[in-house]
Amino acid sequence: MKRVAIQGVAGAFHDIAARGFFGTEEIDIVPCSTFKDIFASIRKDNSILGIMAIENTIAGNLLPNHNLLRESDTTIIGEYKLRISHVLAALPGQTLADITEVHSHPIALMQCEDFLKKYPDWKVVESEDTALSAKHIQENQIAGRAAICSQRAAEIYGLTILEAGIETNKRNFTRFLIIADRWAADQYVQPSESHKSSIVFTTKHEEGSLSQVLSVLSFYHDNLTKIQSMPIIGHEWEYLFFIDLTYDDYMRYKQSLDAIRPLTRNLRILGEYQIGQQQV
Repeated sequence: MKRVAIQGVAGAFHDIAARGFFGTEEIDIVPCSTFKDIFASIRKDNSILGIMAIENTIAGNLLPNHNLLRESDTTIIGEYKLRISHVLAALPGQTLADITEVHSHPIALMQCEDFLKKYPDWKVVESEDTALSAKHIQENQIAGRAAICSQRAAEIYGLTILEAGIETNKRNFTRFLIIADRWAADQYVQPSESHKSSIVFTTKHEEGSLSQVLSVLSFYHDNLTKIQSMPIIGHEWEYLFFIDLTYDDYMRYKQSLDAIRPLTRNLRILGEYQIGQQQV
């Protein structure tokens, strides 16, 4: 049975994404308090896999997670795109009229702003996790408090769903990366069978340096699906570039990397993997 480290507890969206990625395969979830703890779990036991949110269609990129990935000894072995749908849940017997406080992760609260505006008297409280907010209500039997969480979290912790689908934007997706110890990654994915790659590099601090790199990738028919820049601390006005590419021909893609190496510095392949399907 695979063990998968997630940020959060049972019922968190990381839990849902992990189970969605592995499908019918039985997995054992390893709860972690922070994203850093996911990487620490993998360092401690290289048989453990990890899953980590990397971007959201509304909130954007999770920049700290890009650096955690770059600085780690892990490799991306897959991705999963999960539609994020929130519910408002409270103890059984509670109604909307009983609620005085709502707890959830800051991003979840932001994604449900329009719903929350309908109840201006409610106290809105940020917490570290959506599912953990639901768990605290159940464990402490807190009346008058509701959690914004997943339907799965409400079911796990025996809460009543007062409202479902309360997210403002129904096209709300989060992309998750599945990661493994770099020395154990080959048993999960064969790079030569991949059609997507994540890379990171810096360029010379010269005019047109990034443009040259992108032109070469285009020449080799690599499809740029994402680019994210991050400043390099201690090197003013110099940047790391995180790029996702898709390709039909693995050998041609590898040739494109060889072609851009003279134009870049510290080029690293973060993972070569199959393109993830988007949940509908």
